[in-house]
Amino acid sequence: MSHSHPSTLDKAITTSRNVVITCTVTLTAALLGMTLPSLPGSQSHAQTPAHSIPAAPAAATPTGKVVAYTLETVMEGGKMGFKSPDGTFNPVLHAQPGDTVKITLINGDGILHDIAIPELNQDSTDIGTKGSRTELSFVAEKAGTFTYICNLPGHVAAGMTGQLIVGNPAATPAASAPSIARNPTDLPAPLARRAPQHLKYEFETIEKVGHLADGTTYNYWTFNGQVPGPFVRIRVGDTVDVTLKNPKDSVAPHSIDFHAVTGPGGGAAATQTAPGGQTNFTFKALNPGLYVYHCATPMVAHHITSGMYGLILVEPEAGLPKVDREFYVMQGELYTQKAIGEKGDAGFDVDKLLHEDPEYFVFNGSTDALTKEYPMKAKVGETVRVFFGVGGPNYASNFHVIGEIFDTVYPEASMANAPMKHVQTTLVPAGGATMAEFKLQVPGNYPFVDHALSRMELGLKAMLHVEGPENHAIFKGKVQSGGGH
Repeated sequence: MSHSHPSTLDKAITTSRNVVITCTVTLTAALLGMTLPSLPGSQSHAQTPAHSIPAAPAAATPTGKVVAYTLETVMEGGKMGFKSPDGTFNPVLHAQPGDTVKITLINGDGILHDIAIPELNQDSTDIGTKGSRTELSFVAEKAGTFTYICNLPGHVAAGMTGQLIVGNPAATPAASAPSIARNPTDLPAPLARRAPQHLKYEFETIEKVGHLADGTTYNYWTFNGQVPGPFVRIRVGDTVDVTLKNPKDSVAPHSIDFHAVTGPGGGAAATQTAPGGQTNFTFKALNPGLYVYHCATPMVAHHITSGMYGLILVEPEAGLPKVDREFYVMQGELYTQKAIGEKGDAGFDVDKLLHEDPEYFVFNGSTDALTKEYPMKAKVGETVRVFFGVGGPNYASNFHVIGEIFDTVYPEASMANAPMKHVQTTLVPAGGATMAEFKLQVPGNYPFVDHALSRMELGLKAMLHVEGPENHAIFKGKVQSGGGH
């Protein structure tokens, strides 16, 4: 069923008895000086989430049983949601194949809402008056875990999403998902000395289910399909033309904010891009350094935690000192409905995000991205440079390589100041970056960690494997297994 929605998020918010109710998304947009995009007229609702359940066997025979739920729309603590009569926020609903599911939705906040289950092609009429009601009624024809949402632009990001489980969840394990991790060697080569140029870059915001941990998936939001996004390498004085495309099957609007940009929103104010849309802006790189970029569409933290971050290097005119190898590593955290270690679709938990209570910490998007999938490799005698950034959105990193000392560190990735020498651990803030260089003198395995070491147990680990001849003048000893590294 198709419905007509207002053209912008602000129009989607109504008032009752002169009481203005402002959702987190609109408030954040106002603070950032942004105007959220309207969805194209042909797309009155958000599109089907990327985490569709694989096709099930033939439809279940109706059981004659009716499973009824009543939900009320609420806005509490700066977030939107569905609440059950017992006070549960975004409750998990249950049914068996063949049951008739009836969901009654009551408007409890005077804001325009609906309820939809895109994977089952179920969508209610809209309700915008406080106390008004709408209903979904359908036969649950297949087993699986499905997502119910409010389809209004921005409302999923604001927290309006929950799960309907049909059948025994253990009988419907999550399908394997492709990797979203970026290879740490996937970055452009150092620039030759040259005059400033006019460059063009194109980014596509891709929402996709990807591998998070063994047996666990997550619905990532990405730049160009990987976490982190592409490594951008330019030089000071370059003029850069940025195009952002958001596919029509995306659930949410997206944007891009470069910390290297001098201008409104770092470019985000010019790139609030609705599903099916395309935006563009141009900037001049004024200051050398290593900078984070990320999505800055409200709720900004939701977009960032889901994988929308990357690094842009603005090289100085003379370039960087020559090294043998360079690696691209970024740290982030994920706020999931399922506890760490639970199998299946991890889900996104807005309450954990707002309370800064992550289940996972990751390098390059997943728990095994830089251990099993892309362990870094180098040789004795080589000098390596690590471009390290923190997407966050909330936690800083205490970046450390176990068994090595950084010969050179550029604190907070500043190239205008003299670098530091012989550093054991360097602090990198959320939304910040650093460059660290060190020469390899002894073979072995060298873990990359955040020295807030409990985070290793939450998935934050990477490995640099160094091959070459022993150097007993520097280190001599039998390396034992099970030593914690």
